[in-house]
Amino acid sequence: MAKKTRIKKILVEQILDKADIPYETIVFSGGMQRDQAELDAYGLTDHDIYKTLALEGNVTGPVIGIVPVDAHLNEKKLAAVSGNKRVDMIPTKNLQKTTGYVHGANNPVGIWQTKKFPIYFDESAKEAGTITISAGEVGRSIRVDAVALAEFVHGQFAKIRTDE
Repeated sequence: MAKKTRIKKILVEQILDKADIPYETIVFSGGMQRDQAELDAYGLTDHDIYKTLALEGNVTGPVIGIVPVDAHLNEKKLAAVSGNKRVDMIPTKNLQKTTGYVHGANNPVGIWQTKKFPIYFDESAKEAGTITISAGEVGRSIRVDAVALAEFVHGQFAKIRTDE
């Protein structure tokens, strides 16, 4: 008899369990290269999935911006809302040293738990209600209530993406 395949919970999921924040685990076999069949299986579009971007503010230091993967972060808007004159993307080579995560695995739960960087969610996340976001490993995501997540990581909602 074959053993049942069980996905081991990763740190972000364990933290959310401990905080009693419900979520759904989502695994993309291709990592950041999601195929349409997987998106359909989870009932997702690229607009439902949010990316966690790490930037360096000239006043505050590191700041995190979260926007849909099909949108662009407006650095001027993030700078204004975060109390900076300007913010710049943290170079990929410095990302793991700064956030503790590699490109494609940044997530607000882990960053807040270890670094306490200010976190800003695009207001579209609040409007969406439920968002899908990286769980701390490339190809591993969680679907979670945006407001509950923002409250847990002391995040704020603001208009930080470019206008379409």
